[in-house]
Amino acid sequence: MKTDGDIILIEDDADDREILIEAFDQVMTENNYENRLIVIEDSSVVINYLKTTKTEPFLLLSDINMPKLDGFTLRDQISRDPELRQRCSPYLFLTTSDTVDYISKAYQRSIQGYFAKPVTFSGYKKLVADILSYWKLNKTP
Repeated sequence: MKTDGDIILIEDDADDREILIEAFDQVMTENNYENRLIVIEDSSVVINYLKTTKTEPFLLLSDINMPKLDGFTLRDQISRDPELRQRCSPYLFLTTSDTVDYISKAYQRSIQGYFAKPVTFSGYKKLVADILSYWKLNKTP
């Protein structure tokens, strides 16, 4: 895993995107992380984006409840493609849906993390910092 690779944020909600972009910007600046943040608001274009760019993502952070293509279906499509499955790990969900059913359904798809969206900016910033810190230290093949 390239710890300096792109962070792919898949989020359809404009308000959540704005908060997440600011949280990522602040955390990456404060920690001297040089990852590029790629924000995709239409989940139906993610597969094409990943197939047409040779980016090796550091993280994929996806909402679940999105129009056109929900996060579960997107994860399934990535998992079925051998090339994308190899390039697109870790895959994390960040969502407002924190029911046991959703969490179970997510982990059946071999995701690497499931996080509830915080309600404050400071909560978003702490979550982003914790996620990045963990995955920057984590060792994978």
